Amino acid sequence: MTRPFGVKGKKRKHSQSKQDSEEEHPQPPPKKAVAEESKESPPQAEPAPTEEDELSGIPIAPSEKESTKSNVIFILERASLEVAKVGKTYQLLNSDDHANFLRKHNKNPGDYRPDITHQSLLSILDSPLNKAGRLRNVYIRTEKGVLIEVKPFVRIPRTFKRFAGVMLELLQKLSISAVGKREKLLRTIKNPVTQYLPVNSQKIGLSYSSDKLVDMDDYVSKISSDMDLVFVVGAMAHGKIETDYTEDYIAISGYPLSAAYCITRITGALERKWKIL
Repeated sequence: MTRPFGVKGKKRKHSQSKQDSEEEHPQPPPKKAVAEESKESPPQAEPAPTEEDELSGIPIAPSEKESTKSNVIFILERASLEVAKVGKTYQLLNSDDHANFLRKHNKNPGDYRPDITHQSLLSILDSPLNKAGRLRNVYIRTEKGVLIEVKPFVRIPRTFKRFAGVMLELLQKLSISAVGKREKLLRTIKNPVTQYLPVNSQKIGLSYSSDKLVDMDDYVSKISSDMDLVFVVGAMAHGKIETDYTEDYIAISGYPLSAAYCITRITGALERKWKIL
């Protein structure tokens, strides 16, 4: 069967017009030239991390390697770190933002002070004692009995709002890792805390109500240099700590002191004892 003459002529005309259009509009340069041109262009800067990216982990603070000498451990007892659903979201309860919510549930807003834990952690982790590698660990036991381990090289957020966000994430996910790593800087662990303490350690509780008032410099100077020290400090607004694992209860001032200032006195005395400047 032969093709119609008109169809064949149309095909030739089409191919010829296509050839003419290619001559009028030359082809773009080969891909190789494009690649070379893009290679010469300067590399673009990476976009700055957003606040959401920063919350995916916690940065690590620079410090010396853990010392083989005697170390110190801090335990913050009765810390007010409680999460509740307020409205449509879960939040870390505090007396400033949730006073009406707490009163509605017959709770005293003055007892909800997570800022005490925040200030205490900053005092411990910012100390030259920690930067010199003599801090072994920090443990936090909440009013609800949740035990939290804090690594000494974690960088705690400076503002309370960011700190509250980190604690909320920790209590919901049970651990927080370092940025870009799998190492857990904050995590909830099983009770009791005594199973994580060194065998050769002296466990000392602090209480303003103690009858044993001491000068902190004199007190630590009499402790053997090859013994680890465990200091138990209350992280609550009112009351005193009651533990069954402390061997000594001392008062370091004749006046009531904040938990953060008690820690400052302890770290200062140990820095003078161990010649840390």
